[in-house]
Amino acid sequence: MRWMAAAAMIILSPSTIAWAQSSHATTIPATLTHSPNERVRVYDLGPDVTSPELLPLDGVPSPPGRCKSHLDGVVELSLLVDETGHARNVTFLRILENDLDAFAQRIARADRFKPGIHDGAPIPVEASMNVGMKGCVVETMDATGKKSLTLWLRSPPEQKLGPPSQAPKVAVHVPPGTSLKSRPGDPSSPDRVGQNVRPPIPLNSVIAEYTPEAKRAGIDGVVQVSLIVDAHGMPQNPRVVKSLDPGLDKSALIAVSKYRFQPAMRDGAPVSVMITVEVNFRIY
Repeated sequence: MRWMAAAAMIILSPSTIAWAQSSHATTIPATLTHSPNERVRVYDLGPDVTSPELLPLDGVPSPPGRCKSHLDGVVELSLLVDETGHARNVTFLRILENDLDAFAQRIARADRFKPGIHDGAPIPVEASMNVGMKGCVVETMDATGKKSLTLWLRSPPEQKLGPPSQAPKVAVHVPPGTSLKSRPGDPSSPDRVGQNVRPPIPLNSVIAEYTPEAKRAGIDGVVQVSLIVDAHGMPQNPRVVKSLDPGLDKSALIAVSKYRFQPAMRDGAPVSVMITVEVNFRIY
């Protein structure tokens, strides 16, 4: 598959989501009543099904310093709220192409819900969720004097649940603790596209930045980058497998880090896969 690579931006290191959600009077099951990877019926909202409710946040830690810049926006996600009130199968519906994308997913996976109810029992319900964030980019320095940029939130995220874009009648729960770099049931390695594994679907087109040095030298061609697309549609561990030029190789890696996907699917469950993409550099 061929995808053009996006203008470079500073890649931030999102801070750990340190706030917690408050407890709720409603009893929430502590464990699932079935295997985490079992195919389960997913319910549609209707007169006999109550919607999941997002439990309130207790607060959000303040940025550890002055904001160097602001990074604001809204990311829309698709998720399944299981019987225990956890968000599973979290994937993108609308992206921002910056570090708030990953931050929104981390927020959703840390969220806790009052689960949907049918006939008096908690059930899995598919939903969409808008996550509005007001980010603060802070410059920090470690013990060696090395500076880095970290993304924090200036205020608690604004979250709103809505109906799903397409509600599956049957789905497979991806366990909350599953590594983003591994598939359910096999923590050692990602899947590969083929047979019963549907490939990931790119959600954006990204143009790699052509370096002035490469232009002056008349260098053009293709950089091949291997990466893992995790079960949430985020690129992981990009590495150059066919080099062209050190500057263009770095530009390709920056661009690939901004790719966003609908994840690969295997037997109805989102899985991580290893893929290779070609980033094209052409002088016109």
